[in-house]
Amino acid sequence: MKQYDPDKRIDPEDWMGLDETERASLVEQYHTKKHIKMPNVKVHAAFHVIAENQIAMGDTIPAQKALTRLMRQGLSRHNAVHAIASVAATHFFNVMKQGSATAPNEDYNLQLEKLNAEDWRNSLDESEDD
Repeated sequence: MKQYDPDKRIDPEDWMGLDETERASLVEQYHTKKHIKMPNVKVHAAFHVIAENQIAMGDTIPAQKALTRLMRQGLSRHNAVHAIASVAATHFFNVMKQGSATAPNEDYNLQLEKLNAEDWRNSLDESEDD
């Protein structure tokens, strides 16, 4: 795999065949080439990689189903990856802040299953008001 485009389906075997550094580098290159501004490209890329890794895992966790659902609800693939990554980032923050729950993945999986395009769009609107 030589390029990453979050709006195109990724072959799971190709993606998982790369090491984490290569995956992050491809994501960073995409965003840099497209002149997409963000506060921290490395952190942004890391959460893209987390989301793409989970999508590539198929039915192991609900990320692939969430991606399909979000796209069916009108999000581009790239924005659907962002929505999944936002759930991962929030979950990571909560675990770091509150400590590990007895079954942290259950809560994360539940949040992915509940994730929908309208709520995610609304969360973006709220963050712009801050």
